[in-house]
Amino acid sequence: MSQANRYQGGCFCGEVQFELTGDPVAMGYCHCESCRHWSAGPVNAFSLWAPDALRLTRGAERLESFNKTPRSTRKWCATCGGHLFTEHPEWNLVDVYAAVISDFDFQPAVHVNYQETVLPMADGLPKFKDVPADMGGSGITLEE
Repeated sequence: MSQANRYQGGCFCGEVQFELTGDPVAMGYCHCESCRHWSAGPVNAFSLWAPDALRLTRGAERLESFNKTPRSTRKWCATCGGHLFTEHPEWNLVDVYAAVISDFDFQPAVHVNYQETVLPMADGLPKFKDVPADMGGSGITLEE
């Protein structure tokens, strides 16, 4: 694969590092309460990848994980606490937080769980009440 389709990333202290190969399945913003609390921000910028696109290159033994629900396993660095990604087994996808991928051209295409937003964003992108129907949601979109 070409270098254009390889991305490096890591945690805040650099103890855990990873490589992504290929292209994300989707990119956007999640406004759900869980993502807001986890990210300590009003919105989470996500990039969804096939699990085999992600390869840990350093510090796998430093990864910690937490399951609030069976739908997601959140992972972070035990040294610095830096959040890295969330595995979504029901969707067979991993959300690698866009902010931890170096030199990544984040191009959001959608907002999900917009009914829970605390930071309205007028950017012309579709705003799903929950998630698209093909991901198990209602597929309902909301106005900006």
